[in-house]
Amino acid sequence: MTQYETIAAELRRRITTGELKPGDRVPSTRALVRDFGVAMATATKALQTLQAERLVHPSPGVGTVVGPPPRAARRTLRPDQQPELNRDEVVRMGIAIADAEGLAALSMRRIASELGVSTMALYRYVGGKDVLVVRMVDAAIAEFPLGTPPDDWREAIAMVARVHWAAYRRHLWLASAISLSRPQLVPRLLPHTDAVLRALRGFEKSAALSTMISLFAYVRGVALVMEAEAQAEQDTGVTADEWVTEQADKLGTMIAMGDLPAFRELLADGFDYEYDLDKLFEFGLDVFLDGLSARLR
Repeated sequence: MTQYETIAAELRRRITTGELKPGDRVPSTRALVRDFGVAMATATKALQTLQAERLVHPSPGVGTVVGPPPRAARRTLRPDQQPELNRDEVVRMGIAIADAEGLAALSMRRIASELGVSTMALYRYVGGKDVLVVRMVDAAIAEFPLGTPPDDWREAIAMVARVHWAAYRRHLWLASAISLSRPQLVPRLLPHTDAVLRALRGFEKSAALSTMISLFAYVRGVALVMEAEAQAEQDTGVTADEWVTEQADKLGTMIAMGDLPAFRELLADGFDYEYDLDKLFEFGLDVFLDGLSARLR
């Protein structure tokens, strides 16, 4: 028995014995990697095996849970039948899988399994995984209309940044799906770029382009922290605040033993920092805009 079959057999046992009940979340791929000491691809294949058997399915915002996918539960098809699909349905299923388990769990085979069609059938609708991801990004961004940018350059840039932050907050996979070095041609993202460039008309062209890229890199960078933290909390059951509390004594010892006077001053008198990513994002955005204001002057 291969490693992925061993993992699938163990999870199948938990499901059939009732240890894992319908609606319960099964271990994520990262948890399986940690618990069984296997590669990510092996853990993913184990979950895909159970999904093909309709024992589990992705649930947006929760993870992979016990039970058949809603679509499979609604339809009973003959072996020679294929459900009718459209492109939007394929894209929505891709988003549902990515929302529940991250982009690492996304594959054409996985989507086909969830929709009850052959893998090759999907290519008629989306062309391939790379094209699918671009369509997913476009659909996710569409949930957050940009609106008309304000005349004030600072407010216009802040509006675009906050729209992106809201989108990243809802779809944690979105930040890792968007490339800054090889930007995808996403129709609904182009007006965002245009709005920032309009706000930067006082800059020389190369400076305006660099500023636009830096802005998107800042928002995306903080959002990547959000994705990693959500995955860590799902895998360990420990929140960021709980983790910091657990590490406090160790940190105190390291600071006391090292030549770290600034750290000692920072933590003097029981200073307690609230690690809130929304507040951190807004603080960093203000710093970014203050710097732009100084450059414009």
